[in-house]
Amino acid sequence: MQRRPKSLRRCLPSAAAGPLGLAFLATAAIGADLPPAPLYAPRQPSAWQFQATGYGWATAIDGQAGVRNLPPVNVDVSFADILKDLNGALMGSFLAKKGEWLIMTDLVWAALSDDAVVRLPGVRHPALATLSPGTRVDFKMRQLIASAAIGYRLPLGGPDLDIYATAGLRYQRMTVEIDALPGLIPITLSRKGTEQWADPTVGFSAQWRINERWFVNVLADVGGFGVGSRLTTQGFASVGYRWTESISTALGYRAIYTDYRNGGFTYRATQHGVFSSIAYHF
Repeated sequence: MQRRPKSLRRCLPSAAAGPLGLAFLATAAIGADLPPAPLYAPRQPSAWQFQATGYGWATAIDGQAGVRNLPPVNVDVSFADILKDLNGALMGSFLAKKGEWLIMTDLVWAALSDDAVVRLPGVRHPALATLSPGTRVDFKMRQLIASAAIGYRLPLGGPDLDIYATAGLRYQRMTVEIDALPGLIPITLSRKGTEQWADPTVGFSAQWRINERWFVNVLADVGGFGVGSRLTTQGFASVGYRWTESISTALGYRAIYTDYRNGGFTYRATQHGVFSSIAYHF
């Protein structure tokens, strides 16, 4: 239960492909699908149990991204590269559990912005750069990921191990605005686009209660099947500690792969990194 160049600009293979590919690369760099740390609460079959979780995910990204029929660019971006362009982010999840059933929901919102100067190929010398100042490209991005899943406890495991089969849906929406200011071109160009899709998912989650304080969570799912993306899958594992009856924390590692293509938009990449969470149980 519960998406290296040393900078983004080195992903740009040309003045045409760079800013657009960079914008859509950034849209996927921060995000999540299912609650990344469904923290342990003792099972009470006859009563509802709830959990509200806030979390952070130090995401890196590897893969390819492209837009408007331009060749996809190879992407290898660290969390440090992403963090410096982050304007804001909000991540949280909610879990409800009763008897053999559980319901998970998750919401991620992120905003990024960046700018770059694109010059003619080969213009590297400072004197030539003065003669060819290049075109300044600004972009803004907003990303929303909303997901939900329902699970049923399988007759496996034991008193300290719960295994659930899960099925759900995740929705992603990306909005990108790009402005190219005069330089190599004598006019200002402005373009805004939105891409959105929804994927069904199936998978499992497992919780192992080591003792009254320590616990381990594992989750994996696969989805898409051509409904939204061609393929999407994720997996994570975490170790957590319950400080009180109401508060617990967890630390782990998470990876998500997405292969989505629609017209000229391409995103085939793996987001991965360490995550941490804090949860309130009631």
